[in-house]
Amino acid sequence: MGAVTTSSALAPDQRVRYLPDETPLSMPPSRLTETTDVGPARQRITAAIAARRLFIFGGTIAITAAGAYEMYDVLKVGGVTVLEGIVLALFLMLLAWIAFSFMSSLAGFFVLLRGRADVLPIDRQGPLPAITGRTAMLLPTYNEDPHHLTARLRAMFESAGETGHAPLFDWFLLSDTTDPDIWIAEELAFLELQRNCGSDRLYYRHRSDNAARKSGNIAEWVRRFGGAYDYMIILDADSLMSGDTIVRLVRAMEDNAQAALIQTLPIVVNARTLFSRLQQFSGRLYGPLIAAGNAWWHVSEGNYWGHNAIIRVRAFAEEAGLPELRGRKPFGGHILSHDFVEAALMRRAGWGIFMAPGLGGSFEEVPPSLLDFAARDRRWCQGNLQHLAVLPARGLHWVSRLHLLTGIGSYLTAPLWLLFLLLGILISLQAYFVKPEYFPKGFALFPTWPAQDPVLAAWVFAGTMGLLILPKLLAYFVLLTDRVERQAFGGGFRVLAAVIAESLLAALIAPTMMIFQSTAVTEILLGRDAGWQVQRRSDGGVTREEVYRKFAVPTLFGMVMAASAYAVSLPLLLWMSPVIMGLVLAVPIGLITSTSTRMATLFATPEDNLSPAVLNRATELARLAPIEVRGALLELRQNHALLRPHMESLEPPRKSGRIDVDLAIARAKIEQSDTFEEVLSNLNARETLAVLKHRVALDQVMRMQRGNASADV
Repeated sequence: MGAVTTSSALAPDQRVRYLPDETPLSMPPSRLTETTDVGPARQRITAAIAARRLFIFGGTIAITAAGAYEMYDVLKVGGVTVLEGIVLALFLMLLAWIAFSFMSSLAGFFVLLRGRADVLPIDRQGPLPAITGRTAMLLPTYNEDPHHLTARLRAMFESAGETGHAPLFDWFLLSDTTDPDIWIAEELAFLELQRNCGSDRLYYRHRSDNAARKSGNIAEWVRRFGGAYDYMIILDADSLMSGDTIVRLVRAMEDNAQAALIQTLPIVVNARTLFSRLQQFSGRLYGPLIAAGNAWWHVSEGNYWGHNAIIRVRAFAEEAGLPELRGRKPFGGHILSHDFVEAALMRRAGWGIFMAPGLGGSFEEVPPSLLDFAARDRRWCQGNLQHLAVLPARGLHWVSRLHLLTGIGSYLTAPLWLLFLLLGILISLQAYFVKPEYFPKGFALFPTWPAQDPVLAAWVFAGTMGLLILPKLLAYFVLLTDRVERQAFGGGFRVLAAVIAESLLAALIAPTMMIFQSTAVTEILLGRDAGWQVQRRSDGGVTREEVYRKFAVPTLFGMVMAASAYAVSLPLLLWMSPVIMGLVLAVPIGLITSTSTRMATLFATPEDNLSPAVLNRATELARLAPIEVRGALLELRQNHALLRPHMESLEPPRKSGRIDVDLAIARAKIEQSDTFEEVLSNLNARETLAVLKHRVALDQVMRMQRGNASADV
């Protein structure tokens, strides 16, 4: 990294406090085989809630049954073969999945038309309410850009300060960073943040042991500092929340003593590439409809998405400690998709898990390219498949189990769709190349014709596509009824054009994602662990070589599928052309969607046209010159105002009985080096990280003589 700007350095005599005094709070691991005592009064299911759920599941069953009956009519001509029976079973499962999503969207349509959410009413327009509880704002980070990270943190800090409730909020930057240069850049950025904000309520902690990733990061904070706080708001590295929203969330928790968690609906912002613009537009237009429907029938059995949510610390500490799953990775070990499980465990103890989809003021970013999205999705896939081990846990609410099943199903449906398509082609090939037996053994007055009803098949296909497209049109209709929102989007005609374009592009992207997700499921079933990759942000920086390499498999698959369909008939090729086109054109689609184009402006959202104040401030701060680091050890050597708090923040080494190989090698190299420059050239990144975490080794390096005439700063 480049040279550090000296304006960020603190005066040598200025004391820095990274962390507050510890206020420990016990957080034991939950036992999946044992139920816990119910804490608050258990949320009771009223007749109205039962009616809502009957509407969702009754409608799902009715649509699935009707579709299955029609599909059977398509296949039954001449008798249903074994392959056709498998196709019918797959269609039944996939249609039930689509119908379930459609019914939730339909419920959301009526909720939004009504204009009043009755599950957890939060006044978003009235005067800012008074609050009394103490809240910790937790921002976990892992090898993220420190400049943009602290820009967002400062924007939120200032926005919360404008509410007049600043003394009730403490802000924690919780680092799990393993890149030594980024770690020191984080500390520099944090010191700059403290200096600019002039507050003693900003804290920084770097965790030497990255056990259990983000969930372990949060749990470690709870055990050390959780006793001092009533609530905590969990953020992601790309999260942004307005002070108004933060205060209203706290008040909602104070007004609902049975609530353990309230999840907001984050709105995607800062999209630059065509792919991220598509995600931003679809989430902004369709997301509120889906979220409103889910909140309507979930009620107190909602779900948690891992960020932009407020949590009651006591409930989380008592119930949400995650156990280690038995077995080896990828199914064993710590739980990757921890959020679903944490919500289920708190609900098991009687706490309410709610959603506030209409609150606003909650923002996030999305991966800039299809490849980045697929990489993140691969990690989520493994985490959701781990939930197979959580499903049998005793005492879980049935809706919580359904959330876990939904997460699992969101990835298993990809290989099911792929199998459905392959079997359809196989049946067609069989009918074309295998001579049919018109007169089977035994007496038959009339021949058996091996054919399906093409007209009825077209109607079944159209009906299935209608269930996928209709929720988008319902969301568009809701937009037309809201003049302010319609104008913020840029007008009804422009949004209609965007809906059509988004639907076409999404249809082209979907087949490639089907291949990526099917591959991910296969790899996980074969025992391959996803690891913990750093997520690319901004424009992504995807190279042509990477696109060619990673989109080769979908392209090849599309060519084989096209050849197989054409071998049967031209009509079959045309019938399957939407899927085949998406696969064959995977490379150009990957290239076009990973860059910023003029077409991307079509998908502008209200946040693009009229940006919220907190988003404007974060963007303004991100444009300032970043603090750059030439090297972790060199930076500490030249900046004594940084070295001292870094040394003081280091934890004493733990006696685990294991040898730290990286530290042992680093110390051996230090002993063999005569100058500081030799150490810099001899240590690799892992060994440098080990030195940065060890007070004695670091002090030894800092005291070594320089090998040139340049003076230390």
